[in-house]
Amino acid sequence: MEPEEFEYVGFWARVAASIVDSILVLMISAPVLHLVYGRAYWTSSDIVQGPVDLIMSWVFPAIAVLVFWISRQATPGKMLISAKVVDAKTGGKPSTGQFVGRYLGYFVSTIPLFLGLLWVGIDGRKQGWHDKLAGTVVVRPKPRVTFATRDDSSA
Repeated sequence: MEPEEFEYVGFWARVAASIVDSILVLMISAPVLHLVYGRAYWTSSDIVQGPVDLIMSWVFPAIAVLVFWISRQATPGKMLISAKVVDAKTGGKPSTGQFVGRYLGYFVSTIPLFLGLLWVGIDGRKQGWHDKLAGTVVVRPKPRVTFATRDDSSA
């Protein structure tokens, strides 16, 4: 991808994509968790309430995100905004190791008051700490500006 063809995706667009992804994960995991643990699940202060909770709240989202990144370079939320994750140096598809590192980098980005995620809003290439750690950027095609031309042949 040539630099003239793409733009870095900023903070608010990525927040919107994350909200879409979170809703999709919740649509799958919440009914399962409610079925297994009942109403008590939603009022418990336990971080993990059992093996199904561990799988549905931690393992399933990680696998789903990695499968989408590896197969499409984007989650459904990013696809909705025409964005994809690319290697920061080449603009090509990142390696599986980069994707795994990027996912683990989310924890690094969120632990100190979400500073690593907020970094997207001030970084020149719109990279969060997870992107910097993995050597990735999030891009989308630049909008093409077209001008309507008047057809003077009928005059």
